[in-house]
Amino acid sequence: MSERLVIIGGDAAGMAAASQARRLKGPGELEIVAFERGRFSSYSACGIPYWVGGDVGSLDELIARSPEEHRARDIDLRMRAEVTEIDVDRQRVRSRDLESGEESWTDFDKLVIATGARPQRPPLPGIDAPGVHGVQTLGDGQALLDSLERAEGRRAVVVGAGYIGVEMAEALLGRGFEVTVLNRGEQPMATLDPDMGRLVHRAMDGLGITTVGSATVTKILTGEDGRVRAVATDDAEYPADVVVLGMGVQPETSLARAAGLPLGSYDGLLTDLSMRVRGHDNIWAGGDCVEVLDLVSGRDRYVPLGTHANKHGQVIGANVGGGYATFPGVVGTAVSKVCDLEIARTGLREKDARAVGLRYVTVTVESTSRAGYYPGAAPMTVKMLAERRTGRLLGVQIVGREGAGKRVDIAAVALTAGMTVDTMVSLDLGYAPPFSPVWDPVLVAARKAVAAVRAAG
Repeated sequence: MSERLVIIGGDAAGMAAASQARRLKGPGELEIVAFERGRFSSYSACGIPYWVGGDVGSLDELIARSPEEHRARDIDLRMRAEVTEIDVDRQRVRSRDLESGEESWTDFDKLVIATGARPQRPPLPGIDAPGVHGVQTLGDGQALLDSLERAEGRRAVVVGAGYIGVEMAEALLGRGFEVTVLNRGEQPMATLDPDMGRLVHRAMDGLGITTVGSATVTKILTGEDGRVRAVATDDAEYPADVVVLGMGVQPETSLARAAGLPLGSYDGLLTDLSMRVRGHDNIWAGGDCVEVLDLVSGRDRYVPLGTHANKHGQVIGANVGGGYATFPGVVGTAVSKVCDLEIARTGLREKDARAVGLRYVTVTVESTSRAGYYPGAAPMTVKMLAERRTGRLLGVQIVGREGAGKRVDIAAVALTAGMTVDTMVSLDLGYAPPFSPVWDPVLVAARKAVAAVRAAG
């Protein structure tokens, strides 16, 4: 008799697991049933800001594989079906058809939890008013586009200045809106150290985006028609014809919590290297609902990214399908942009290093993306952290123009390999004037970090 694999969640991690498992085992060996409460499967949520901004032409371009394509591969993908309970002891899940309201139980031999993340949406007065939008799903993106078309004015307020916030600020600016970004922190991009965030702030102001730091939103004000008209903070009101929420996400683990599965300090599911939920031989989890090992600090952390979710799914699918694979951890690499400003980071920030008791040195260098004499050379700032005693690379942050962002990959590889800044200086990187100065900016920072480590004794 075949086994039954049940998957909760029909996006990156869940359907990557389903597809990989199906490659290894046919329908006669493994029945695969997947539940997705939304209307779309296997899509790129990361592309929503670029769809809203007009860089991506249509919703369909963000869908990697439709439900029909999954079903054609003998994966029973049930759309608009929400799992409401996991019964670990009896190995079954309860689901509800969101169209008919009908509920039913489905038994499983193996279970994959890929419930993703939910956007932070504080219970502020007016938060659910027409014209206030999150951007978590393709449906959210379509609702925002419809709202932009209906808006009588051209004033937009973005609440939050993380990745989604700055990307949506760019999208709205490109749509011809006057954009104000309200950020709880002093500087945008809390994933950077404040001195690097200050560079992002300055650049956003230069692009015509008003960025307000240390702004705590207290309520959403509405007009007589009930639609949003302004966003209020402790000391000001900001007129708005549309509001976009970009305050980050948290693991969607309510089902797991109710089932008694182990959660970490960020409320994400805890797994071993094979992505198996700790203490449960037949349950796996992946994507934005799990915590992962930080290879630099040695601690579990929450890093919700599509790159990780797809890798988690591949690992889970291999293990469920009878093979073996592991996900060793992350170094926290991320890259984003706002207009022509590129923003990247990997490894630890200063406060991360302090939190785990590491003594460190920091260096910051100014350089260019190409040889200074070559047309199009653009400025960039590179900040590097190294362990004070050993010189081990701890983290890199980059803010600059074209050609800056993807340089963070050099540092990501070095972090994964556990390299010292001294070793990094000898890296044989590609050079030609159209691509880099003779000394790549990352290596310039490494040289300066070597000197700082030696000076620190």
